[in-house]
Amino acid sequence: MPQITDLNMKVDPETRPYVPWELVGNFMVDVFKKVGVPEEDAKICADVLMESDRRGIESHGCNRFKPIYIDRINAGIQKPVTEYEVIKETPTTLVVDAHDGMGMVASHKAMQTIIEKAKTYGMGCAAIRNSTHYGIAGYWATMASDAGMIGITGTNARPSIAPTFGVENMLGTNPLTIALPTDEEFPFCIDCATSITQRGKIEYYAREGKPTPAGMVIGRDGSAMTDSEQILVDLTKGRAALAPLGGIGEELAGYKGYGYATVVEILSAALQGGTFLKALSGIGADGSKQPYHLGHFFIVINPEFFVGEKEFRKTAGDILRELRASEKAPGEPRIFTPGEKAWMTSVWRADKGVPVGEAVQKEFIELRDRYDLDYKFPFED
Repeated sequence: MPQITDLNMKVDPETRPYVPWELVGNFMVDVFKKVGVPEEDAKICADVLMESDRRGIESHGCNRFKPIYIDRINAGIQKPVTEYEVIKETPTTLVVDAHDGMGMVASHKAMQTIIEKAKTYGMGCAAIRNSTHYGIAGYWATMASDAGMIGITGTNARPSIAPTFGVENMLGTNPLTIALPTDEEFPFCIDCATSITQRGKIEYYAREGKPTPAGMVIGRDGSAMTDSEQILVDLTKGRAALAPLGGIGEELAGYKGYGYATVVEILSAALQGGTFLKALSGIGADGSKQPYHLGHFFIVINPEFFVGEKEFRKTAGDILRELRASEKAPGEPRIFTPGEKAWMTSVWRADKGVPVGEAVQKEFIELRDRYDLDYKFPFED
């Protein structure tokens, strides 16, 4: 079984102050309530954001709380109360309209429903239309693995990726995410964008004052871009695009990332009859902001209907253990399997809390003061 010290966490390299999980969670719930999100829905949204930070996926954690959710609600392009309308339902399928409400709330309800379907029929699939950002895709896939099932999900997003041999941002970062139950302490979980990086990571670089590594973003002239703040502006205006997973052109197999991104785009839109590609820009014909109308899809497969959950877990665990035990490259301390580092990070941070950088500290204080909330944060001492 892997040890936490395998990640060299014995001496904590973190320089940002930690804030207790309970404090961050209560604060976000209270702010969500102030902008009109019902309390139970606010708890779901806060948990999705914190789970991202627990796993070390900080591009989708607390740093997105204000700009992606609170600001969009205040701008009127995302509704705080989620009208969850079932459009079509069968014993194994579900189509939902979220009516531009909280994507995380609609996704939570849909996943609960199809997990129950999979318990009875072996499989469950759902598609959601007119939704909004649903947080880390891995949250929904691991809802299934936590129930002893296979979880698969994807979502389309604002145009960011250029197709192979192109420079125009057409596809979203479109994660294709899969979680599998194992006989270990943590599930297998591959949760990543179909681009080399995702917009959230560039937002993180910009907020931390860091450049974006060369090769991740291509300008209209075909050259690499590294100015994180300028990239965010140019992505919105269509003057820059993310490279697909694998890189630019065919030499490093960027066409594979392009292909998978297109699969996610089709499944996210076509299964529920929703919008796609440039229609997801969030910008109207007159240049004004508008709802994104995102689409998501979810698939749950119950291994009990195949070889049985116990045997599936053991085989999955055996495969992962053999991979980790294989010969390492010179100088490398060990081999990891997908989901392992995120689990290690969550264990390491369990009693420490959320590491909060200066930019997020300022946002927390701003929101607290704006909504007259009675909170004092450790970083204010």
